[in-house]
Amino acid sequence: MKQPRWLFCGLLTKIRFVNLELVINAKANEVDIAYLKDKVLTELHKEKGNQDFAVGDIYLGKVHRVIPSLNAAFVDVGYEKDAFLHYLDLGPQYKSLNKFVKRTLSGKQNTADLKDFPLEEDIDKHGKINDVVSGSQHILVQVAKEPISSKGPRLTSEITLAGRYLVLVPYGDKISLSARIKNGEERTRLRRLMQSIKPKNFGVIVRTVAENKKVAELDADLRDLYNRWERIHKNLNNIKPPKRVLGELNKTSTVLRDLLSANFTSIHVNDNDLAEEIKDYMRKVAPQQEKIVKFHKKDDLFDTFGINRQIKASFGKQVNLKSGAYLIIEHTEAMHVIDVNSGSRKGGERGQEQNALETNLECAEEIARVLRLRDMGGIIAVDFIDMHQRSHQKMLYEKLCKELKNDKAKHNVLPPSRFGVVEITRQRVREVTDISTEEKCPCCDGTGDVQASVLLTDKIENHLRYIREEFKPGKVLLKTHPFVAAYLKAGIISSVRSKWARKFGVGLKVQADADYSYLQYKFYDAKGEVIDG
Repeated sequence: MKQPRWLFCGLLTKIRFVNLELVINAKANEVDIAYLKDKVLTELHKEKGNQDFAVGDIYLGKVHRVIPSLNAAFVDVGYEKDAFLHYLDLGPQYKSLNKFVKRTLSGKQNTADLKDFPLEEDIDKHGKINDVVSGSQHILVQVAKEPISSKGPRLTSEITLAGRYLVLVPYGDKISLSARIKNGEERTRLRRLMQSIKPKNFGVIVRTVAENKKVAELDADLRDLYNRWERIHKNLNNIKPPKRVLGELNKTSTVLRDLLSANFTSIHVNDNDLAEEIKDYMRKVAPQQEKIVKFHKKDDLFDTFGINRQIKASFGKQVNLKSGAYLIIEHTEAMHVIDVNSGSRKGGERGQEQNALETNLECAEEIARVLRLRDMGGIIAVDFIDMHQRSHQKMLYEKLCKELKNDKAKHNVLPPSRFGVVEITRQRVREVTDISTEEKCPCCDGTGDVQASVLLTDKIENHLRYIREEFKPGKVLLKTHPFVAAYLKAGIISSVRSKWARKFGVGLKVQADADYSYLQYKFYDAKGEVIDG
């Protein structure tokens, strides 16, 4: 029987399509990655060139000191401060790993294959570190937590290699499945499949995105992880600590690996080479989604997509909501404190209790977003607006838990205390993302001395003349405040930029940068390096 059109339309209105996008903004020596959900900035990642000691990096270190009172050791991995390795982070199969490393360094272990490798017994869960680790010992470790503040990296010797669908665990035999895979038949299928294809003496963790994936996709991911293990074995030959043995994937590939799903609508990139790299990655892991990668000839995609404005709004001490409510966020060494305020929010005539509930629920959603966006970790204390009804406090607690459900960082939320404070603990593996949203005074550049702004173009022109005569570059990039850049580029033939380019015989490109103060500017050469002088 043909269904009425009104019924079909009614069903469509109940389906809510979520727009998921990645915006990858390449700069000189840095790549910024923004994760947008319905055009709202949800996560922000920054990748700088030659970044060492990132989570997942594997090093051959040298034990500097063993501290029995802490049941831990300090390991030299090349960082300015020794890294910390606790006994509980050695992993049950530490003896097997240590034996493999010793044999490889001495040239006795000629293969990465572990099927004929004689495994050692697991270490005692309640043992002492000085029973298994000694000073000056060479040890294979993985960065579990990046250097934060005055502390060095935190390490683990339980090596894991993460892929798109699977995580490979050497010296284990256990198959673990993500708790988010609920279907019993699918869990059985995945377990049997992993049992049949995994190498001997390797354990496997099956990630949530592996659900309903074909055998060929899972097998390809497993082979890629095993190849990385072979590279570790190869790189261990004839090296001396401290030395990085295997680096984690670059931030772009890591973000794609962890965030990419079939629901993604587009990936925007402003660097052609990077766009091709991403397409190559997509062909391997999700060939049907290669077409969503879109290259833009733009200097700053964050301006194009309004991300810079969202960053300015979300990283300050005060975070404003559309309703008029706002958050005050303070950071300390040990914890973060968030204060919820109703501000100019119009509550209507429903009473203080109901208005407080609505404000708190709205702010709970924003707090969950800000925690992920800033990557805030450790202890977070949130002072919500006081509510007296227990049912309302329960609603707030459930709302906050729901909003944090998709947060990949391990976290725990406690119900509101008698004072209305909610305590949250969130895994901290790297320094909190801190972006200054304050701008220097456009008149004095923060010095207190006022410079004549009308002479700015004369100053820039004289600087360009000097650069042309002294360095004779073929092309020059000028970065300056958006207002100044707009003035210099106004007009096509008659613009100031065009006149300067013809006058000095140089390819001059003007780029706006929202981080620059009004009177600030810099010249860059073709390699992206600052031209001093």
